Amino acid sequence: MIFIIAFILAVTSSTHDTIPTAIENYKHVKSYQATLKSEANTSSTEIKYYYKKPGFVRMEFIKPYKGAVLVYNPTTKKVRVRPFRFLKPFVLTLSPGNKLIRSPTGHRIDESDIGILLQMVQKLQSYGKTERLGQETIGNKKTILMSVKGEGESTIDGIHKYLLWLDEKTLLPLMVSSHNSKGVLIENVLMDDLQINIIFPEDFFSL
Repeated sequence: MIFIIAFILAVTSSTHDTIPTAIENYKHVKSYQATLKSEANTSSTEIKYYYKKPGFVRMEFIKPYKGAVLVYNPTTKKVRVRPFRFLKPFVLTLSPGNKLIRSPTGHRIDESDIGILLQMVQKLQSYGKTERLGQETIGNKKTILMSVKGEGESTIDGIHKYLLWLDEKTLLPLMVSSHNSKGVLIENVLMDDLQINIIFPEDFFSL
């Protein structure tokens, strides 16, 4: 019900800015899972991604490094890494900022969830312009396409423009692309099969 009410408020807003509503909706999400398909320059990544508040993350790599698993615990602030699926006892403990486990675009595992993304978008909004560009379909889901662009050449962490495809029902992002001040694509991420408020096994976020 909360998502339905929020959607009605969003589409009747005079500014058509659904980002604040998306942020409010995310406050009611306790956990989620999705298959992340990322394209950045010449690199391509596909990961089964699991998240539980207040910050537990599990990543299961499909490509590259098929079978590798990363788990982040916000209590210990450490990442447990099993790099080889055929050597399950071999597990490393690293800091989330370790360059060995950063994404090709520099993302950290402890800053990889939807909440952090929406915070970044909101920061860029304060330096620029937000536009609602219409509706598009991602997979079998209807989405609202939003553009958030920095004023002039202003950027947040090198990002000058976001395009966000927000699920029409929940207003959570199903796809996001980021661009630099020259209009060059930095990264495009598809959140395939996004499911929210999943109940995970007790030991799911441990290795």
